[in-house]
Amino acid sequence: MRHPLSTYRLQIRESFTLDDAAEVTDYLGRLGVSWAYLSPLLEATPGSDHGYDVVDVTRVDPARGGAEGLSRFVEAARAEELGILIDIVPNHMGVSDPRANAWWWDVLRQGRASAHATAFDIDWEFGGGKVRVPVLGADLADVIDEISYDPTPADDAPDGLIRYYDHVFPVAPGTGTSDIRALLDAQNFELRFWQDEAADLNYRRFFAVTTLAGVRVELPEVFDATHAEILRWVREGLADGLRVDHPDGLVDPGGYLDRLSDALEEAGGEDAGYVLVEKILEHGEALPSWWKTAGTTGYDALAEIDRVLTDPAGEAALDALDARLRADSDLEPLTGWHDLIHDTKRKIADSIQVSEIRRIVRGLPGALRDEFENDVLQDALAEILACFPVYRSYLPAGRAHLDAAAGEAEVRRPELGDVIEKLVPALADTSLEIAWRFQQTTGPVMAKGVEDTAFYRYTRLGSLTEVGGDPGQFALDVHGFHTAQALRHASWPTAMTTLSTHDTKRGEDTRARIAVLAEIPERWAEVLAEFREIASTGHGPFDALLWQAIVGAWPASASTRHGLSEYRERLHAYAEKAAREASEVTGWREQDEAFEERMHAVVDAATGPAAERVRAFVDEISPAGWSNGLSAKLLQIMGPGVPDVYQGSELWEQSLVDPDNRRAVDFAERRRILDELDAPGAPLPSVDATGAAKLLVTSRALRLRRDHPLEVYRPLEAAGSAADHVVAFDRGGVFAVATRLPHSLAAAGGWRDTVVLLPDTPVIDVLTGRTFAGGPTPLADLLAFLPVALLIL
Repeated sequence: MRHPLSTYRLQIRESFTLDDAAEVTDYLGRLGVSWAYLSPLLEATPGSDHGYDVVDVTRVDPARGGAEGLSRFVEAARAEELGILIDIVPNHMGVSDPRANAWWWDVLRQGRASAHATAFDIDWEFGGGKVRVPVLGADLADVIDEISYDPTPADDAPDGLIRYYDHVFPVAPGTGTSDIRALLDAQNFELRFWQDEAADLNYRRFFAVTTLAGVRVELPEVFDATHAEILRWVREGLADGLRVDHPDGLVDPGGYLDRLSDALEEAGGEDAGYVLVEKILEHGEALPSWWKTAGTTGYDALAEIDRVLTDPAGEAALDALDARLRADSDLEPLTGWHDLIHDTKRKIADSIQVSEIRRIVRGLPGALRDEFENDVLQDALAEILACFPVYRSYLPAGRAHLDAAAGEAEVRRPELGDVIEKLVPALADTSLEIAWRFQQTTGPVMAKGVEDTAFYRYTRLGSLTEVGGDPGQFALDVHGFHTAQALRHASWPTAMTTLSTHDTKRGEDTRARIAVLAEIPERWAEVLAEFREIASTGHGPFDALLWQAIVGAWPASASTRHGLSEYRERLHAYAEKAAREASEVTGWREQDEAFEERMHAVVDAATGPAAERVRAFVDEISPAGWSNGLSAKLLQIMGPGVPDVYQGSELWEQSLVDPDNRRAVDFAERRRILDELDAPGAPLPSVDATGAAKLLVTSRALRLRRDHPLEVYRPLEAAGSAADHVVAFDRGGVFAVATRLPHSLAAAGGWRDTVVLLPDTPVIDVLTGRTFAGGPTPLADLLAFLPVALLIL
């Protein structure tokens, strides 16, 4: 099977089309990239900036360039000898604009008689034969006068339309009438108050996003229909591999991958089977070995790299700071990460996932429903979901996770012990639909409860609250890091690795700067206290989160009035999302206006009267942050797996959560800097705010990886008083050397007598062009100009 040596992720959208992507393929080739990696291309909801809300599975989105644009992109990519990896979304389709999705529109118009009725995961019985559509601003009785009937026939609505403000729906055949109540009663859909989506929806969604309706790709005819265009890409040489979004949402991810593998082999032969899965692994969890995939999209690697660059000595002091902030804010003390995520997951199970849990209750064996009241069954299921230790199981594999969750649930809720014990056999019985539905529900509860809630409440060190990471694991020592990399090399050598994505909570260099705080926890406590005197929300832990974001993402452009103004707007958007996701004081459904005013005042102060003070602290920690950023990039690119470079991250990637991490990339600036680095006799760039040093490391490492097979993974030993400050490994005559914990290294006097033990033969550092004799090599010499080295024999 053909596989990439590296990838470069491009976000294809209306503002950066496939033709725009074609224009940068020569740059990607010069950078050293092996394959271009494209975001979803199928037609998405009009105006979609991400493409995960597909509305038409039969064609490439015209707004993104269409089929012709894809052909032009492929031609340009092949001219640069680039392979092509494309993101696909089998789990769901976008339905926010029903008319844009012909399948959904037809289901709304014809109901169960629609040819597409089985494509969506709809509980028709619970809906009384109708699809529930929660778009109304209040209960129907209160807004019925705002709904109108437009009898004008259209090609896709021969019997006219029902209108509610911007919402438009098709009238069922033969039901047109000016009596709005009678008209609505006759439809194959039921308009509901938007808040009903949490408890009374009757179709499966992506997480809690009602505008993304679950698709039943487990049905052969649905698989064939949703993958025909994708397989055309493979058959015609337009795609070499696929990245599968959210496989955990599917009934049977392993079975889906089997079917996809067969389809790919039929379409493109043995070379066309490279498939990655967007699978979040919990700490210590292994990817199912029987899945037909090259591996995950790399969040597991991200967590390992971040933690080996985090100082374990800072944990106790940061915990103490967090405890003081909580006490000062009259908050209950934390009893640990595990208890926190239990509570946030339970909150999700009791709110935005109620519809899904009630569907499981309805599907339970009659004996259980006869023995226990529905609310008791719902309570017990919610508790098991809150205790579930991973994103999902794949029964019969993972039965131990179900048993562990049930055991913990019984300890936490002993009064539910009897019902829990009787639920488990049913939830483990794969002959029952509810066993599969339960497995499809554990992931949304985990994702929304942990990534989208607890990550914004557990604020001692923001760099640890990242997708795929366990914030309860503070750091990883060098030995543990090597063990993890050796395992990846042995088990999943062509899995992707990443540092930044369109879904990460913070860009890689934002995290790299925040990680410095673990080396200076007492200093950070002093600075945070000073910052809070300037402006505070009154919620100490959220203040810590927000001020970390402010200093972590502070860009060089903030030195100008325009740049500072732009950054202020980015921070306002981040603060609002972070606070509402945390949902401790304010939230998406109900806002605390006074808190949000104080929150925005923090941003205005940080980027206004206090900007110089903030900038002074940023300047204080930036050199160590840059060192971390260069080390992380080298460890990722030269480590086992297939490294992905997220668009633009070859320079400093100091973004915050989406949509901030999907901003336009200035490729002209990157070309210019790469031209300067590649010019004959070019000087070594300084490690500074320009990011040129990162582009040097990225390009030289990608090119070396492209041109030299990396066949082994062996840790390199270091000796001396600062040996704990280096991570180094041998990839088979190619050696990567990276600094860790740079602030405390400098405070202790630098490298002093520390050496890295290289083979006793001359080596060249491809970053600096310097030659070393080999053998015990002083790190003070090897890393005199950069905090990293990339050596070849």
